[in-house]
Amino acid sequence: MAEPGVRIGLSAVVFALRDRRACVLTTTGEDGLAALPFGPFDPSKDRTFERALRDFVTAQTGFRLGFVEQLYTFGDLNRDSPRATPGPDRRREVSVSYLALTADASADAQWTPVLDFFPWEDRRAGPAACVSELASALDRWAASDARRRARVDILFAIDGGRWNEGRVLERYELLYEAGLVSEAARDHDQPPAPAAPGRAMASDHRRILATGLGRLRSKLQYRPVLFDLMPAAFTLSDLQSAAEAVAGLSLHKQNFRRGVERTGLVQPTGRLSSATGGRPAELFRVAEADLSAAETMGLPLPAQR
Repeated sequence: MAEPGVRIGLSAVVFALRDRRACVLTTTGEDGLAALPFGPFDPSKDRTFERALRDFVTAQTGFRLGFVEQLYTFGDLNRDSPRATPGPDRRREVSVSYLALTADASADAQWTPVLDFFPWEDRRAGPAACVSELASALDRWAASDARRRARVDILFAIDGGRWNEGRVLERYELLYEAGLVSEAARDHDQPPAPAAPGRAMASDHRRILATGLGRLRSKLQYRPVLFDLMPAAFTLSDLQSAAEAVAGLSLHKQNFRRGVERTGLVQPTGRLSSATGGRPAELFRVAEADLSAAETMGLPLPAQR
């Protein structure tokens, strides 16, 4: 009997800011669900993973990728999603994902707010409304298991614990394991969970997106990646709003501004913005020094208390 073989797929997690919201480039999957740009790698004609990725992202979305970096390879043998490809060969799926950031959120492409998929990750106004329902369901799931209980408490900052905004994937995988997201029911041929929070995605794309969002949030702490999402000129309020949209946190205004000034990563343009709706605000740009020299310097995230 012939071995089923392997199919390599390539997926792109492309982040941008639109209307002060962190958004991700999406397509519509065959099942009607939102999907990341995704395509198979053909070793007979594709020279490199990255070249193939760029070609099909443009073909599917009309968007041309700039800088990309490899995010993760998803290929666990017994993971439930994505399932083997249909048909008699039933090939195992291995997905190689890439992360990209852009300041050009083209109106012609399909951009979806990231927190539509992870509403529990938005803590800008305190814990999201869905968190109390999730906490009750997680309490039942972890009731007789001390290890489960500890994971829930740590990841969801139960009882006043510290919220770690970078652990997006761990929270999503916990909800998947507890059967509280739609994909878990779908992958196990069960009825959908009632009022499962967040928009479902095709295949395991929400897991891939969680990995990308967690990576981006973590990078904010030690690399000036936020500027890759910003226009050429911006106000400090714009910069703070962008940081809050990505991190899902409400930041202390004065402490954020002082921290930005200490980094030396921005400089005034000598111009004012009248788009604030109030008093004109000073416009800034990225400092002329090469940002690569500041690879280990991120922007401060002083959360409100």
